[in-house]
Amino acid sequence: MPRRLKRDAAVRAKGIAIIESVMPGLAPTPPERLVDAAGRPYFLWDVNLTIGELRRLLADPDEDVRAYWTGKILRQAKPDDVFQFVTRRTIESLWPRLERYLGTSKPFWEWILKSWNEIEERLG
Repeated sequence: MPRRLKRDAAVRAKGIAIIESVMPGLAPTPPERLVDAAGRPYFLWDVNLTIGELRRLLADPDEDVRAYWTGKILRQAKPDDVFQFVTRRTIESLWPRLERYLGTSKPFWEWILKSWNEIEERLG
């Protein structure tokens, strides 16, 4: 295996270990239950968007657009389902722009990010 692929695999494994340390036993919603008959995810009950449209918004070149939709997912989806759409790094990079959209879920996500960082420091 080339050196870069080994390093990438090690980084992924470390990231999974960190997520599992903070949120053990993640149980994402199965794809067939994630959306309704029209392809709308359960957590976007207040807008008419499909998963594909949501993914396009999460990839928008405008950081404010990405922050709004990332914040909406963090606020309305099960934490187990969040990582089907965004990464921890995405959440951290958009944090200053998205935290205003989190409502009462903000303390939970602050705790998750703090815990991840502490565990990552210990793992080196």
